[in-house]
Amino acid sequence: MQAVAIHADVDKKTATAVVEGTIDVILATVASGDVVNISGFAKFAKKSRPARMARNPATGEQVQVKAKTVAKITALKGFKDIALGVASPPKIITVRKPVVETKGAAAKKR
Repeated sequence: MQAVAIHADVDKKTATAVVEGTIDVILATVASGDVVNISGFAKFAKKSRPARMARNPATGEQVQVKAKTVAKITALKGFKDIALGVASPPKIITVRKPVVETKGAAAKKR
């Protein structure tokens, strides 16, 4: 969270609240059955898989696999391009900007 706070130039408490709030909204939206698409990053969805026949690799016996719902996260093109080195990553601010006092602010403190 510290890196997010520095990069966004906000305090750590605000950065934590925003990131955790974003995650909560994504989780609640996907749980309700809707898809969340963060452009250039990832798509989050809930997907139903039907029942099917599978084969036990140890015995070769066919087994019935029940229908189930799974979470699906798909990396989108922007993320893939950066992760695979096709595009350059964004520049991250790692040091806070120094606070410069103005003459008016210094005079008010006296």
